[in-house]
Amino acid sequence: MSETAGAPEPLLTADVERGTFRLRHATRADLPAVVQLLADDALGAGREAGQDMAPYERAFDAIDGDPRHMLVVGELVPLGEAAGPVVATFQLSFLPGISRQGSWRSQIEGVRVAGTLRGQGIGNLMIQWAIGESRRQGCSLVQLTTHKTRTAAQRFYQRLGFEGSHEGMKLTL
Repeated sequence: MSETAGAPEPLLTADVERGTFRLRHATRADLPAVVQLLADDALGAGREAGQDMAPYERAFDAIDGDPRHMLVVGELVPLGEAAGPVVATFQLSFLPGISRQGSWRSQIEGVRVAGTLRGQGIGNLMIQWAIGESRRQGCSLVQLTTHKTRTAAQRFYQRLGFEGSHEGMKLTL
């Protein structure tokens, strides 16, 4: 990750209704905001616990230490300010595969936008950046999962061209 004057270099900058949306690599200092975003819905509230940050810090270190994975945050920078609060996040991973003639794919996980900012194009900016980065990394496929109960999220992804092509299955360990 390239840094300028101690601040992570923006991956994307866009003018939005309330200021400037700046997408950048997450730092350890962003973890409380990321966990809060993950916990800010009915499903996340039951599985995220920000009281003990140690597991999140270990996960961050693993993601940050592997160039095939990135945790990204979005800041909303008010007009005239140098920085703003973290209002969005997602993880992007690049995975090699034997199928599809040995092609690489990317996996988008943990997409969240602060509830007060949904519907204003921030999610679209993030996913379009992730798709573009996946192309730059040589991926032939972008995949993601969303819970069956998140029907608004499913409609959002379908508008962006994603198709519900598989039935995902998980086994909690």
